Amino acid sequence: MSQQSMGVRRFGRVNWIGVATLIEREVKRFMNVWSQTIMAPLINAGLLLMIFTIAIGPTRGEVMGVPFMTFLVPGILTMTVIQNAFANTSSSITSAKIGGNIVDTLMPPLNAAELLVGYVTGAVIRGVMCAIVIALGGWIFLGVTIENPLWVAAFVLLGTIMMGGLGLIAGVYAQKFDQLSAIQNFLVTPLAFLSGTFYSIEALPPALNTLCHFNPFFYIIDGVRFGMIGVSDSSPWVGLVVVLAATAAVLWLNLRWLRSGYRLKA
Repeated sequence: MSQQSMGVRRFGRVNWIGVATLIEREVKRFMNVWSQTIMAPLINAGLLLMIFTIAIGPTRGEVMGVPFMTFLVPGILTMTVIQNAFANTSSSITSAKIGGNIVDTLMPPLNAAELLVGYVTGAVIRGVMCAIVIALGGWIFLGVTIENPLWVAAFVLLGTIMMGGLGLIAGVYAQKFDQLSAIQNFLVTPLAFLSGTFYSIEALPPALNTLCHFNPFFYIIDGVRFGMIGVSDSSPWVGLVVVLAATAAVLWLNLRWLRSGYRLKA
């Protein structure tokens, strides 16, 4: 009896060609409108830095022993990265559902894990591209260097994977763009802004300070800041464990929903 008649896929245990094709599609999707998906967020990040420089500049004292503008760069970089990773997967799935071409994703011989890898990898590539450009800008214009590239790489990679997974969850759940915008505006953006992007959480009231330690976004931003400028509000090792656990939980839910076809299949 042939392998095909026994139900074994002819291309092996992993459909590498299919995964690579999905990744290529996701990358081409956001690169075709690079002025909106890549350039616009980078301009926004640059404008934030410029506004803070003009409004506060040298009049603001040091934060955690480093100049305020140096302190800001890792936070703005990480916020831009995680928002872009989230937007990539959420907009891709939601657009496919609303456009009625989600079948193009469900019909090919790709299992749930392969679909997840394809979509999340696209989000990682978009987020890492943003991170590289903002890091270069911070170095050229503000002289901010990276003290520990391994920590930066670890938290940027985990952060984009987690946010790509969250974007996939949001895209699967949302039935229209209004719902997706609500998730972005009332969940993702507040969690990013309230996680030490522009300040040390030690400046927060005790109750908010405690809540921040339950926010995975805080550990992503704090970990990138430690890797770039060598200061942080918490141990990077604790942050690594928290972000790994949060990422694992998000990916588990992704796999469960993709296997069941939740809100994807009619």
